[in-house]
Amino acid sequence: MDNFLASSLKQFRDFKSLGDKTFDQLSDEQLFWQFNPSSNSIAVIVKHLNGNMLSRWTDFLHSDGEKAGRNRDMEFENTAMNREDLITQWNEGWNCLFHALESLNEQDLTKTIFIRGEGHTVLEAIHRQLAHYPYHVGQIVYIGKMCMDEQWTSLSIPKGKSVEFNQEKFSQSKKV
Repeated sequence: MDNFLASSLKQFRDFKSLGDKTFDQLSDEQLFWQFNPSSNSIAVIVKHLNGNMLSRWTDFLHSDGEKAGRNRDMEFENTAMNREDLITQWNEGWNCLFHALESLNEQDLTKTIFIRGEGHTVLEAIHRQLAHYPYHVGQIVYIGKMCMDEQWTSLSIPKGKSVEFNQEKFSQSKKV
């Protein structure tokens, strides 16, 4: 089970990295771009992730994951913010998650925590967020890709490069 915690941390770090690499490609204006008034900008998605992460992972084992002070609806409102504020919120949320996960041990995985009064084992709660956060990181990457169009630098195997990529990977020694 310790392997589960290490694997979860690695996956969360990989998802954060996708967001980081997307932000690096975008202008300040693109971070706040919306396709239409009913869609979310990257900035709004970051605000939501920050609110969710701070609520879920602060005092993780001892208080409900939906904190009384959270205003989820405001997370989806466009508010005055700049790139620095956005990156600060992004890192603050992830740091809260990493700190909480790094403090857990194998025995904690079967403990019950609550989110909106609903009981979850710690294992279930981690799985819940492993489904939620990549969903939103995928939105961030997709918006970034739309903004950058042909100037987008792929974060995975570039289109039309699968054969080259696989040849390179299979020519290397297998690693565990």
